[in-house]
Amino acid sequence: MRSVTAIIPIKQKSERVENKNFRDFAGQPLFNHVILKLQECNMIDKIIINTDCHGFDQRIPSGCTKVEVQQRPDFLLGHHISGSDIIKYIITKTEGEHFFQTHVTNPLLSISTIEKAINLYFDQLPEYDSMFSVDKILKRVYLPDGTPVNHKKTESLQTQYLDPLYSENSNFFIFSRTSFIENNFNRIGLKPFMFEMNSIESIDIDYIEDFVLASLVFENKDKFRNICFN
Repeated sequence: MRSVTAIIPIKQKSERVENKNFRDFAGQPLFNHVILKLQECNMIDKIIINTDCHGFDQRIPSGCTKVEVQQRPDFLLGHHISGSDIIKYIITKTEGEHFFQTHVTNPLLSISTIEKAINLYFDQLPEYDSMFSVDKILKRVYLPDGTPVNHKKTESLQTQYLDPLYSENSNFFIFSRTSFIENNFNRIGLKPFMFEMNSIESIDIDYIEDFVLASLVFENKDKFRNICFN
């Protein structure tokens, strides 16, 4: 059976956008959107929310029977703590071999994309040992010293003919307990598969401008007919 445990780390305070994870987004707290979508995914059998917010279990949307709130211990509090340390703690406290780690800052991530990615992850085993979501970049990219990365200065190819580059968009990571441990507690394994997403669906909220943009997209979903938001 193709089933995974979803992992969502949620912290109470945000550095760049105040109260980001709890801010109202389309009429409900931002964190609700991802939780509700994971609840609907047949291949997600459990949703582990690791948080430093006391009483978060009282904020879970009604009907989210898969959710288990895990209080973050004191030794994992603070901005200096890495995501890998938190994931390591989570999986030592729960059963299961395969994990889908995401963030509540990806409110446009769709159920169809989640299910497609999980199915592809299992299809690609063992050729690939993990998966992470990316955006394709078809632009002329340079190093800080002006050295071109994916083109030659002497050529003016149209951007659609450039060698593509890929940017990790932080929407999700899929990995096994085994690959995480064997790769020195890294969610991106030794043989990762890059799952390409539409850059609109993959908007990740880091700054207030991202929040505004994601809100505008959500309010005008009908205008993006080539993107599935469900």
